[in-house]
Amino acid sequence: MPDSMNRSKPSRRSFLSLVPLVLVGWTATPFEGRNAIPPSRGPGDHPEPRPGIDASQVLTAETLRADGFGDDVVEVFDMVRQIPRIADGLACYCGCMSMGNRSLLTCYHEGGMAAGCQICQGEGRLAYRRWKEGQTLDQIRRAIDARFDR
Repeated sequence: MPDSMNRSKPSRRSFLSLVPLVLVGWTATPFEGRNAIPPSRGPGDHPEPRPGIDASQVLTAETLRADGFGDDVVEVFDMVRQIPRIADGLACYCGCMSMGNRSLLTCYHEGGMAAGCQICQGEGRLAYRRWKEGQTLDQIRRAIDARFDR
């Protein structure tokens, strides 16, 4: 028999002794390489709104209803449709930005997750309410950070 086939299996103890080394290596891996919830954001981590941004890609009430979503979801999409520049200047705390979403606004586009995500919806409702009160983007960002930062 070749020497490589004559090796014995490692013992359970020797296998388990490797676990701490694997965990240390995993924790040293940059976040982008992991499939996990992103670390907390801090003030200043919000994207800048794109010039000329509009709500043309936000899902319509008809599309949402056809997909089985109710009035509460349609309502928040209607809110975000009114504030595209604000929503495009907000980070989303649910983790979707690590999956390629640019801002809270893109959570409300086709393929975004806002229709089924309470965090996206909560941020949208809070941003809209603060905007209706006359707050600036910076004030709304601070309110979002205070409410959703973990």
